[in-house]
Amino acid sequence: MKIIQPVGIFDGRQGREIHNQICKFIDTGLETFLLDFQSVNFMDSSGFGTLLLILKTVQKEQARLVICSINEQIRMILELSDTTKIFEVLPDQDTFIKNLTLA
Repeated sequence: MKIIQPVGIFDGRQGREIHNQICKFIDTGLETFLLDFQSVNFMDSSGFGTLLLILKTVQKEQARLVICSINEQIRMILELSDTTKIFEVLPDQDTFIKNLTLA
């Protein structure tokens, strides 16, 4: 399991950096990733596009991507794009860790 915590504005640049990190982690055998958006105050459209790319990459490798601690702006993007069903969204890191220990 790897927890990744983007900071500030989640845009295409930051999204690509995280995508590259996740690809490297997948190559080492990691299969579960948590993107904790607690310190992200805004996500632009290019950030959303790279978030979709990250999800597609993780799913292709039969790995798991969870996102947590999203703010209202990010929640609205997911709802308006009708992608709330394809992303696994949890309230916070603690909930994610509890779910891991129960699994």
